[in-house]
Amino acid sequence: MTRPATSSKKSCGRCMPLFSSPIGRKWIVALTGIVLVLFVIGHLLGNLSIFAGPDAMNAYAAFLKSTGELLWVVRIVLLTCVVLHIWFTITLWRENLAARPQKYAVKNELGTTVYARLMRISGLTVLAFVLYHLAQFTWEAFNPEYKTWIDAQGRHDVYRMVVTAFECPFVSGFYILAVGLLGMHLSHGIASLFQTLGITTEKMRPVFEKGGLIVAWIIFLGFASIPTAVLLGLVKTSSTLPACPFCH
Repeated sequence: MTRPATSSKKSCGRCMPLFSSPIGRKWIVALTGIVLVLFVIGHLLGNLSIFAGPDAMNAYAAFLKSTGELLWVVRIVLLTCVVLHIWFTITLWRENLAARPQKYAVKNELGTTVYARLMRISGLTVLAFVLYHLAQFTWEAFNPEYKTWIDAQGRHDVYRMVVTAFECPFVSGFYILAVGLLGMHLSHGIASLFQTLGITTEKMRPVFEKGGLIVAWIIFLGFASIPTAVLLGLVKTSSTLPACPFCH
């Protein structure tokens, strides 16, 4: 009767190093980072449907909504990854500080980039933006009237909602700043996760760093192109309603 309990304890013991050891925590940060990067790329591709017009974007939004429970599963997985990624990133940072309690008068920052040194700040700023972004477009807390906007096919008029919001310079400016910081975060993070997983080598490291920088720039330009196009009048709607509370 005691053998199953012993087996269970052994099984738990094998899982614990993943959370208790620095290497295990780095793996969690890397793996959750991969999931989040894939989501960002998928989200960008969906958002770019705005350039195909109202029908394409509203059809895309309606498709996501039609997935029902699957969409909630994806949301829960993403939320879990975000929490784990932030928690263990901060944990590793605090451990590094504790391992080097003595501060030197001159810091040796050779071999690091500005992106690497601003990883925590850019990450937390992006988190703040995500919460604001969800409040505006998903929870519709700032503009309750968004919930009543329906297109000719009876679908939620997401196209009109997005264009109307980005007609506000404040919203567009914050969005562009946030995706810029996201790109900064990814430019270092993508290269780091390959190093953590042991995929790269010292010789190949510059290649992965350049690759991470290229991917980060593509993501930034893709996201930033949407509010920029709206502000320039290249993407527009017939709505004349105020874009946000700040633009009244």
